[in-house]
Amino acid sequence: MADYYIVIYLDDEKIKKIEGAGLAGEIREVDGKKSVRVGLTSKEQKKLVKGFPDLTFDSSNACVLPEQAENILMNLIVGMKTLDVMKGAIIKLYNPLAGRELRAKVF
Repeated sequence: MADYYIVIYLDDEKIKKIEGAGLAGEIREVDGKKSVRVGLTSKEQKKLVKGFPDLTFDSSNACVLPEQAENILMNLIVGMKTLDVMKGAIIKLYNPLAGRELRAKVF
């Protein structure tokens, strides 16, 4: 069981993609909306919070990613046909150098 979750709310197009990936059984209803939940470890959660400082988790340790990041995650889920994608997704979503000035030694 995961420590934290990312909730992806599904519209009709996303539902078709999830069903096409064979993951129809993973669709849940949350607050009257269809969604899927992607589990992540506490280490992955810390990286996401560093990458997305405005990210907030609710009382059930779930969050919603910004749209661009959600689209990346959704494409990985559909491509890999599983919700267990965070090991690969964290590489695409977390940029440890975001907002930092690049430095190089000058010889």
